[in-house]
Amino acid sequence: MIIAKDTVVSIEYELCDSAGKVLEKSREPVSYLHGGYQSMFPLVEEALAGRAQGETCSVSLEPEDAFGEYDAELVRVEPRNLFPGNITVGMQFEGRPEGTEHATIYTVTNITEEKVVVDGNHPLAGQKLVFSCTVTGVRAASQDEVSHGHAHGPHGHHHHD
Repeated sequence: MIIAKDTVVSIEYELCDSAGKVLEKSREPVSYLHGGYQSMFPLVEEALAGRAQGETCSVSLEPEDAFGEYDAELVRVEPRNLFPGNITVGMQFEGRPEGTEHATIYTVTNITEEKVVVDGNHPLAGQKLVFSCTVTGVRAASQDEVSHGHAHGPHGHHHHD
């Protein structure tokens, strides 16, 4: 079977920075529903279309094709007393920037006695990346998967009603 809209694709992947340093690597296959369901980078979906199990691909991603450009406006300095006493660099929390409807995940990047610096950018924002993968499986998606917009079962999303 070849990869097309409404197929469930299983891949093993590696994500590297532009210098070739491995940033993330799958430990087991991951599955996604192919066809514009926003569970895979669009350029990767485009490169995988028409391929079959066993085939590989490598896609160079500019920041706008991956995690976006770095936005300095998403870095905030907040009073230390707004945070719990056990806060540490690297902790993450959800916040809603003023004037927006969507929540943002913020990462604590610096702590002083009086201030805490938090960053709402994805850790890989602003970076050129290379996504390489091997197709480990392709199958037709079920009606439930298509209606839910994601893969179910092993290596996919486990849906609980």
